[in-house]
Amino acid sequence: MKNEKRVQDSATEQIYVVRSKYLNPQGRLSGGCLLQWMDELAGIVSRRHTRKGVATVAVECVDFKAGAYPNDMIALAGKLTFVGRTSMEVRVDAYMEDSSGKRTGINTAYFVMVAVDEAGRPAEVPGLQVESEAERKEWLCAQKRQQLRKQRKAEGF
Repeated sequence: MKNEKRVQDSATEQIYVVRSKYLNPQGRLSGGCLLQWMDELAGIVSRRHTRKGVATVAVECVDFKAGAYPNDMIALAGKLTFVGRTSMEVRVDAYMEDSSGKRTGINTAYFVMVAVDEAGRPAEVPGLQVESEAERKEWLCAQKRQQLRKQRKAEGF
């Protein structure tokens, strides 16, 4: 693909503090709030890769592992795992970061994003240089998820 970019060229991190307005009735960070933050980060990663507008097409493999509580720091880390002609997959990991900087995973999700042009139509995206063994593994897993999405769509799911 022309104009290939490396995974780290668009990788992004963001930190949030869990405040009372983000809590659910059980006193934990609302899952919807966390997913909104993750979606925003996926959009930033995609925009950094494409330098175009983007739209979220799907969110997959959302895995809530632990809760977060008032005043916890939440670190989000996003990176591209796959690109197609107009679409991209972004992995976003969420961590609870303690006062020493130690991170504990609380969520992982994969966001399928599509680049759009000024008229809102799908636009071609730069290729992705897959350099490490971990990046190759992510790429292969992303291809499997893409095939499953196509299969579900064909079956009417």
